[in-house]
Amino acid sequence: MIPMPRRDSPTWSESEPLTCVMVIPEAPEVKTFSFRPASGATFHFKAGQFLTLELPLPEGPVWRTYTISSSPITNAYVTVTVKAQPGSVAGRWMLDHLQPGMVLNARGPGGEFHLPPEPDAKYLFISAGSGVTPMMSMTTTLFERGEQPDICFIQCANRPVDLIFRKKLEYMASRLAGLALHFVVMGNDPYEVWTGYRGTLNQLMLGIICGDYLEREVYCCGPEGFMANVREILNSLHFDMTRYHQESFGAVPVPQPESFDDRVPDEAVQASVIFALSGVTRVCTETDTVLQVAKGAAIRMPSGCNFGLCGTCKVKKTAGEVHMVHNGGISDDDIAAGYILSCCSRPIGTVTIEA
Repeated sequence: MIPMPRRDSPTWSESEPLTCVMVIPEAPEVKTFSFRPASGATFHFKAGQFLTLELPLPEGPVWRTYTISSSPITNAYVTVTVKAQPGSVAGRWMLDHLQPGMVLNARGPGGEFHLPPEPDAKYLFISAGSGVTPMMSMTTTLFERGEQPDICFIQCANRPVDLIFRKKLEYMASRLAGLALHFVVMGNDPYEVWTGYRGTLNQLMLGIICGDYLEREVYCCGPEGFMANVREILNSLHFDMTRYHQESFGAVPVPQPESFDDRVPDEAVQASVIFALSGVTRVCTETDTVLQVAKGAAIRMPSGCNFGLCGTCKVKKTAGEVHMVHNGGISDDDIAAGYILSCCSRPIGTVTIEA
């Protein structure tokens, strides 16, 4: 029996192994593992940080990093929540073999993706898949402070059954007026009614879910493609990206300002659009849409919603590059074939359009 922490309990250090004390199924191919040190030492970490565990795989030990999903306020134990990704050897081993009583070496905690020391801002948490784990730690921390937080929480998943921590989040939302919870899924579960949001998170959906997103600190975690899409959405809506934070594993010795190499149209940079069928070329800036340039040149192009949703303004691009942030009005196959939505496509350099 591992002793409970006392007032004089030491702080856990990575020189002491951790004992797995509980395993909790969360969703298909997802489990939470709870750890405590044999000495009863307590954990000190920041909500959003990670641990690195040494896993005794049959082919030899490996070190893998997992975000802490528990709150630092409840410091008698620490949990990590693991999803076995396709082809994952370490995650697969944990789900299949890690049981209470097993002892693992650990390093950490570490990471610069965490809440500030005095987390009193308005927050927008956006996650997908197992990226919900740091958001769970942050939300639980704000819940356990005993104060009313201001959180808009968006969790995306393939199906409702894949929403990790759904019941725990719903419980906290039922006790906190300041926690607005929103689930977005791609598909249905058999024999279960789903009345929430469907599809891919986009500009329109973000505006409906969280109308005051420009006023919030944004924390994002999920697959890299998902996070890149969120950055594109925020950039297109002129969000102040110095207030955007995303999970990036790896201990950073000195905190550095986050930067991303996303291509963002610049109103000070000149571009041009060649309308091939009309024989017209117009100079513009990178922040002008192809549709705006066409209207300025008196070229009639069909359009509808002007928000990348209806697909009415789809047109063939035969040369050049555009920056397009749409809301579901065009398929991946159409994009691969060279089509764009003129209402939400901005020219980068010189672009040729079949119009």
